[in-house]
Amino acid sequence: PIPDDLDTPHKTNRLVIAPSKEASTFDHQGADAPFVFCHDDAFYMTYVGFDGEGYQTGLASTSNLLDWQKEGVIIRRDPENPVTRYSVALTWIMRENGVFSPGNLKKARGRYLGIYHAYPKPGYEEGPAVMGLCWSSDLREWELENPFLRPENGQPWEQGGLYKACLLEHQGTYYVFYTAKTRGTSWREQTGYVSSKDLRNWKRFEGNPVIRNGPRGSLDEIFASDPCVLQYAEGWAIFYYSLDGKGVARDLLALSPDLRRVTKCRGALIDVGPPGSVDSKYAHKPSVVFHNGVLYHYYCAVSPEFGRGISVATSRPV
Repeated sequence: PIPDDLDTPHKTNRLVIAPSKEASTFDHQGADAPFVFCHDDAFYMTYVGFDGEGYQTGLASTSNLLDWQKEGVIIRRDPENPVTRYSVALTWIMRENGVFSPGNLKKARGRYLGIYHAYPKPGYEEGPAVMGLCWSSDLREWELENPFLRPENGQPWEQGGLYKACLLEHQGTYYVFYTAKTRGTSWREQTGYVSSKDLRNWKRFEGNPVIRNGPRGSLDEIFASDPCVLQYAEGWAIFYYSLDGKGVARDLLALSPDLRRVTKCRGALIDVGPPGSVDSKYAHKPSVVFHNGVLYHYYCAVSPEFGRGISVATSRPV
């Protein structure tokens, strides 16, 4: 079962970041993939906006973790760049590892280190995406490296393209946990990782994927995606989202003693809500921070009435 101290049963049932609905904005069709962190004693969120052509990355801030103000785009697509011509999605900035921490950022080589992915065609996640590192001194201007992870260099489970990644450093080794999909129209998504000592030479874990699809009828039969990997107890908590055979997406939890062996917890951590709620269709893509004794679990909530935005659930009522 899910450990009590990681459970977040109290939904706010509102979008803390909603699609803008204004045609000229980068997020008018959707806000997605939250990453919440602490910086200079304030909380921020990067999120991905969709405008019909592709993803771009925005920033939001908050004084209370419930009411968020959008601060605009921090990474724009670049028509002149063959990688980010249509899309660029920053999904993680290296932070302290503890699940019961506010998620203060950590620096590498004197700068903040993030990871992005980009799709090669216009549209919603069209084509096999690639993944690369990016660097910033102020969290507003980002310098993107060329991609270091490409689906065609991987195993069959990842050759359809790459999705959201999580970047962490532990005992001198950097880890990138990432989601990938198989080829074809009825694809499967699973989660694996690469590691590096120098941020240049990356090695795929020989036991990939570490979070595999469950058996027929399980909650993660089709997708086991979008890892949020944080230190917990003597090991690690891996928050991730699932897709079942009925097309329902929800957030799940797995535990690992060593980032290699993984045990899935029974049941959903965040389930879809009833008709009319902000997450009646999907409740997925986790980001977790801790503040004043409360665990905040942000996720992408999708419903016919509210569209695609970001909501939050907490460990106790707020």
